[in-house]
Amino acid sequence: MRKKLAQILVVDDQEEILFSAKMILKKHFETIFTTNSPKKIISILSENDINVVLLDMNYRIGFEDGREGIHWLKEIKTLSPNTIVILMTAFGKIETAVEGIKIGAFDYVLKPWNNEKLLEVIDKAVSESRKNSKKTTSEKAEKTEKKYFVGTSAKIKQAYSIAEKVARTDANVLILGENGTGKYVFAEYIHQHSERKNQPFVHVDLGSLSDNLFESELFGYAKGAFTDAKIDTPGRFENASNGTIFLDEIGNIPLHLQAKLLHVLQTKTVTRLGESKPRPLNVRVIAATNSDIKAEVKNKTFREDLLYRINTMEINLPSLRERKDDIVPMANFILEQIAEKYNQENWRFEDNVALYLEKYPWKGNVREMENKIERALILAENNTISVMDLDILDFEEIQENDENPLSEMEKGAIEKALFKHNGNISKTAEELGLSRAALYRRIEKYDLKN
Repeated sequence: MRKKLAQILVVDDQEEILFSAKMILKKHFETIFTTNSPKKIISILSENDINVVLLDMNYRIGFEDGREGIHWLKEIKTLSPNTIVILMTAFGKIETAVEGIKIGAFDYVLKPWNNEKLLEVIDKAVSESRKNSKKTTSEKAEKTEKKYFVGTSAKIKQAYSIAEKVARTDANVLILGENGTGKYVFAEYIHQHSERKNQPFVHVDLGSLSDNLFESELFGYAKGAFTDAKIDTPGRFENASNGTIFLDEIGNIPLHLQAKLLHVLQTKTVTRLGESKPRPLNVRVIAATNSDIKAEVKNKTFREDLLYRINTMEINLPSLRERKDDIVPMANFILEQIAEKYNQENWRFEDNVALYLEKYPWKGNVREMENKIERALILAENNTISVMDLDILDFEEIQENDENPLSEMEKGAIEKALFKHNGNISKTAEELGLSRAALYRRIEKYDLKN
């Protein structure tokens, strides 16, 4: 009988169970791994392409509620989504097994098992694993083909050129730029063009991470490390194993925590809270900040040695104010992407929108543009987006005169809306996307009181 090409991992604390399972399974499947410690699951999964895990639900004497099995099921699904998990228990805890199926287990078996039934379940699980693998390969191909808007400005083209070169290495990267300039997208671009593209890309928003959660979130923790530490839990660095971790807003880390991060980056190891043994890391680090990081170093609020560690390569992203020629093409690109997101076609901007797009200050950069276009697409009618839909009329930066076409268009839009709503200020302001005060200012400016 020809063995099936599959790698099976059996996890149980009883050696006789491991021996029995291996004897049965090795006759039908190519490779069988066994371990009596669930803590070894992570290393086995990281080093091998495991198709199926046959996972016991109870390990400690006196604890037979299956909660450990549920914990390790979640770990496996996080670390290796394509791996199929079959739960097994000697105590017939059907309720817990059903809970496991709801959160991702393929099936369950009761010990002592029927050999034919066990082989049947594992055979189906191997087939399911192969389906998942094909699906994931297709999804990864689609993800790799994700479209990125580059533009024509010299600064952004230079940034992308550097990104493509550094992506081929494992060098740490520091991305600088104002809020909304696309630092996340840029980090993702580097990851997707690297050898790690099929591995995890883990984003950590350090700006929203409180001091007391910093270590547990990034480095993980052992059961009992603190009051609510009910189970062993890996941190974000471990979750990014073999892939990329993106440390966003790194300039927000307090000094006393910067030393802990520096130690991880220097040693390429991480130690969970409550443990003493460091775990090796294979992770590419990309960091980003909108702060003047060099000024923070001078002011002694950011460690100079940490800066040197994270900025092997430094990339500066320009604001939209520095790439005016890209504004209209970018808006069209974003509109196309958002329309695709909502499964809609043939959306366009009104002809006069380009002038407003170029004049608007875009203080929130690309993020602000994305938000305004998405909102406009939701509210607009007839697949056409106007200036009012975009809500980009109310700003002080426009220098207007009687010959400025923007002034004439704005005046005409206000007159039209006032007429439509019989002079009702509230309804007119709502349609134009203005506050009542802003609308009053414009009525005075264009002498539209009567």
